[in-house]
Amino acid sequence: MLLLQSPQMRELEPFTSMPEAFRRRERSAWADANRGGAITDSFLEGPVFDDDGNLYVTDIPWGRIFRIDPQGVWSLVAEYDGEPNGMKFLAPGRLLITDYKNGLMQLDVATGRVTPFLERRNSERFKGVNDLVFDAVGNLYFTDQGQSGMHDPTGRLYRLRPNGQLDLLVHNVPSPNGVALSPDGHVLYLAATRGNCVWRVPLLPDGSVSKVGQFFTSYGPSGPDGLAVDERGRLLVANPGLGYVWVLDRFAEPELVLTGKRGASLTNLAFGGADRKTLYVTDSTHGTVLRTRMDAAGLALAKGRA
Repeated sequence: MLLLQSPQMRELEPFTSMPEAFRRRERSAWADANRGGAITDSFLEGPVFDDDGNLYVTDIPWGRIFRIDPQGVWSLVAEYDGEPNGMKFLAPGRLLITDYKNGLMQLDVATGRVTPFLERRNSERFKGVNDLVFDAVGNLYFTDQGQSGMHDPTGRLYRLRPNGQLDLLVHNVPSPNGVALSPDGHVLYLAATRGNCVWRVPLLPDGSVSKVGQFFTSYGPSGPDGLAVDERGRLLVANPGLGYVWVLDRFAEPELVLTGKRGASLTNLAFGGADRKTLYVTDSTHGTVLRTRMDAAGLALAKGRA
């Protein structure tokens, strides 16, 4: 019988923490619904880097977008009536945001102006969009999570083509969350948070999907959230309930487990630095960003075709 070796464990290092001046220690509608009513001064998600090495993050309950410079200094870019989650650059200076409350929104980072991009599908509101990724030809894949789960496995995965055509690819996911593409763009990885697993979604040449399967199974009180892929094709999975980032090979075997300090809620991740070999991870419940050096660079993220 083949005995698998236990993966190496490594603790992430602190990079920066939200300044006290930006923390809001008061009740919010988002926390009432998602944090059991606990006072939540911030909840960070959506890390993404611009070409100058600045890191942008969302603060879901308070509708804020922050920019963090390479030295770890925070500045408020935008504040609006929304619940922003994932972000990717649509074009230089323009961020596309998956906003749980409003749908897809766009941000002009120079002015801080937030405007609608796609609020509804056939006049119907989304359940609550969550995360997004562009492919090499400008297709946008995004998740529509809402309050779906094992009790209501109706979360959805969409593709928005550059010509505006919106395709519903999967509609039976228990809490679809993070999304990432394989290096060749032929497979999409989809975090199913309440199913405590990651799905493998083959993307076929005719635009359809088929033989969607379960790629990785986790455990604990809250399942996979944000995803990323490195140039070796490894999948990185943020698991907030465990305070882990799993680094998985092509067989979904863990090669490395990155951890936060006890009580950390690791929700999302992005590669940064000049060589894209520094991994940055949001610890949402503590309002901090952690980091570590990796042995492979993250895939370069594609932008939209604005």
